[in-house]
Amino acid sequence: MPKSKLRPEDWIRAALEAIAENGISGVAVEALALRVGASKGSFYWHFSDRGALIAAAMHVWEETRTNAAIRELQAVDDPRDRLQKLLANTFRNAAAGRLELALALDSSHPMVGPVVRRVTSRRLAFLTEAFGDLGFGKPGARRRAVAMYSMHLGLLALREASRSAVRGRHGALHTYMSDLLDVVGPE
Repeated sequence: MPKSKLRPEDWIRAALEAIAENGISGVAVEALALRVGASKGSFYWHFSDRGALIAAAMHVWEETRTNAAIRELQAVDDPRDRLQKLLANTFRNAAAGRLELALALDSSHPMVGPVVRRVTSRRLAFLTEAFGDLGFGKPGARRRAVAMYSMHLGLLALREASRSAVRGRHGALHTYMSDLLDVVGPE
């Protein structure tokens, strides 16, 4: 990509890809410059330093993978359909799953941790509300939300650790998602 065409979004996308591949330590200006085909000077045209890029990347991740997704899902009236659509969206993009795991593992980083905690809290609140809409009282809805989110992260990790464990016949992932809802949903 020609240098003159680079935008902050290009650097942010490259940073998120690097985090997915190597964790937060993968966000190195020189390596990102090579990735986007630009000089370090181009980076500094858009960002004051590495921290500014990380902050921007965390903002984009939070906005696109949580806030925008929740806004879209809140338009789905049926809570079970809402949860199924959430799971389908979550597991559709393997790179996004790798990013989720990398950020969870880097949650002790001072720039990552607060965002991961805020995102986790928002996601759990959304799930708790959906289970409440299914008829569970507050404690039961919260327990199911935590169980579902834990299983979600576990399935992402399992997919990364052993792709064959979550592959199979066509529609296997859909079956896993349906099973996940059955485990945490009404009996």
